[in-house]
Amino acid sequence: MRKNSVIALALLSALLLGGTVLYYSKYRKSLGDYEQATAQEADTRARYSQAINEIAAIQDSLDTIVVGETPLIPAGAQSEEPQTNRDQVLNRIATLKAGLERTKDRIQELDTRIKNSGVKIAGLQRMISGLKRSATQKEELISQLNVQVDSLHTQVAGLTTEVQTNQQELAQRQQELEARQHELATIFYTIGKKKDLVKSGVVVSKGGVLGVGKTLKTTGQFNEGSFTALDTDQETVIRIPAHNVQVLSPQSPSSYVLQPTGKDTMELRIVDAKEFRKVRHLVILMS
Repeated sequence: MRKNSVIALALLSALLLGGTVLYYSKYRKSLGDYEQATAQEADTRARYSQAINEIAAIQDSLDTIVVGETPLIPAGAQSEEPQTNRDQVLNRIATLKAGLERTKDRIQELDTRIKNSGVKIAGLQRMISGLKRSATQKEELISQLNVQVDSLHTQVAGLTTEVQTNQQELAQRQQELEARQHELATIFYTIGKKKDLVKSGVVVSKGGVLGVGKTLKTTGQFNEGSFTALDTDQETVIRIPAHNVQVLSPQSPSSYVLQPTGKDTMELRIVDAKEFRKVRHLVILMS
């Protein structure tokens, strides 16, 4: 009987020992699982914090890509040539585009890293989706800028051609006006003694009786080769190598004066050019 009791007690002790070992083993496993879970949670928090910081940095980068709110051409550059302005705008757009491409690469890299890490947080995914939408919107705006620049360049080229054409037309009209004014301002004069003027057909003797009392009259039929041109807008004095002179052509006497300049020289000074050149040909007789 005693022997049976000892055996039973030994069996009971063995069972208790086995249960204790099993319980301790489970306890150690649970403790290891808890420590692992705690470490994973800490790692997840660290990755989440890192992702949040990187998202903020990427958002800041996107915010620096300002499209449509700041002038693409620096102040004062509008006075430069149109082609230079266009180059500056295209360079500015290229800079914006390059910055946007770098930001898109960072977004894609972050998205891939988060997916590979196994961190699945809906808030992070929404933030990344928001970054992608923002980047796409800015990319569309930059594309619109390129289209606008091309359109404006075409308009400027057309306007430049139009301006050049207008300038050429204005220059031509100016030349025509100057030529017309020169024509209006130019008179033709001849100076000579009686026999020379008669011989050239500029004047003719008329009137009188038996050759006495004849007067000289202009014929009105002038050979331009016998006359000298004078632009009365540029010059108003005709010098005459004689002391006794007479104006035979019908210029208004109030439009000019005859003044002696020396013992055997005179000058005709035009004082009213507009009135004087109403008669285009001036005939001066020296005696």
